Amino acid sequence: MNVLVVGNGAREHALAWKLRQSARLTDLFIAPGNAGTAALGSNLPVQTSDFAGLLDAVRVHRVELVVVGPEEPLANGLVDYLTEHGVAAYGPTRAASAIESSKSFAKEVMASAGVPTAAARSFDGLDAAMQYLDELEQQGAGPPVVKADGLAAGKGVAVCDDFATARAAVAAALQRQVFGHAGLRVLIEERMTGPEVSAHAFSDGVTAVPMVYSCDYKRIGDGDTGPNTGGMGAYSPPGFLTQADEERIRRDVIEPVIAELARRGRPFRGALYPGMMLTPCGPRVVEFNCRSGDPETQVLMPRLTTDLLEICLAVTRGALADISIGWSDRPAVGVVLASGGYPGDYQTGLPISGLDTLDTDVVAFHAGTRLSGDGRALTAGGRVLTVVAAGSTIAEARARAYENATRIRFDGVTFRTDIALREIATAPNSPRL
Repeated sequence: MNVLVVGNGAREHALAWKLRQSARLTDLFIAPGNAGTAALGSNLPVQTSDFAGLLDAVRVHRVELVVVGPEEPLANGLVDYLTEHGVAAYGPTRAASAIESSKSFAKEVMASAGVPTAAARSFDGLDAAMQYLDELEQQGAGPPVVKADGLAAGKGVAVCDDFATARAAVAAALQRQVFGHAGLRVLIEERMTGPEVSAHAFSDGVTAVPMVYSCDYKRIGDGDTGPNTGGMGAYSPPGFLTQADEERIRRDVIEPVIAELARRGRPFRGALYPGMMLTPCGPRVVEFNCRSGDPETQVLMPRLTTDLLEICLAVTRGALADISIGWSDRPAVGVVLASGGYPGDYQTGLPISGLDTLDTDVVAFHAGTRLSGDGRALTAGGRVLTVVAAGSTIAEARARAYENATRIRFDGVTFRTDIALREIATAPNSPRL
């Protein structure tokens, strides 16, 4: 079977890496791909926004299944477009993807389904939003979280420590429009407290099968300091999550939302990813995503023991209940290597060395990379690589991930040194370049 993976990040590299292991796979194509995916299949020079170009590639290469990785083409209706042209595609429709592309819609769905989440109000006018902030402050409420309603590449959230910061965040979105169309509406949301956890589930629109759990690190600096990024690392599983927590997330969040979307005529097929916070009141939803997380996918795929291609086919055919999905009990830790200056300005086109020195069972999933004319890997983005290692314990996986990460070099390389550190009772010295 010929398969096309749409996307060019480390998430798509991880999906392609897992699909490549399937006995059912014949040829693998990635559009547009990166330097890492080029070693697994054929990169195609087609952008994720070029729906007609992707359909042409499907026809030319006799692709039988398309796996869509990023949220933007999903939210823009790529699965709908392919389906209308008779092509099987793994991922939710545009209508179902609204669970991520509109935070206001997600809140509406959660309210209807009785899903625990933070109280929030949405605004598309500056004056009304500012007045609401004044009211909250006068009532003695704590500073809120301000979120762009639409897709903002994981950077449209301001967790505010005071109301001045909240007002500045609202003005940035509604007045200065720093998030473009995505920020023309904002949510002002109650701030929750507690550790965060990433919950993923495969769904065929009716059946939902939870994946193993993971944790990501959104801020650029150690100790969760600095601005938000697309994610600086992840690990799986989180030791602080109890079996009771997992059951509550499945019963109170994943299954009700899948049922509510189906009731609304928007059946969700693909990977549903609610970001959760374990508050003093129990697990509550921070936000929903309509696709697998990045960098979480990079630590989930090495733990998946079932053929990913079989899962994707079952999802598209509404037959997820017919297969059993298994996971390795070996923890995995992933460390993101980023360009100097990220998430601000950074340089690209820098040579990457050391990729050929990694342990044979350690994987460097490529994100912002490209191949030079002579076949060398060069930097091409802010987040460049995710180095992932497994181990018998989190401590072992973490040590191996960092030891291998330090073998990779490019000018200005930077990374957090505290990924999965909280899971270790006695922390070793933090590794650095």
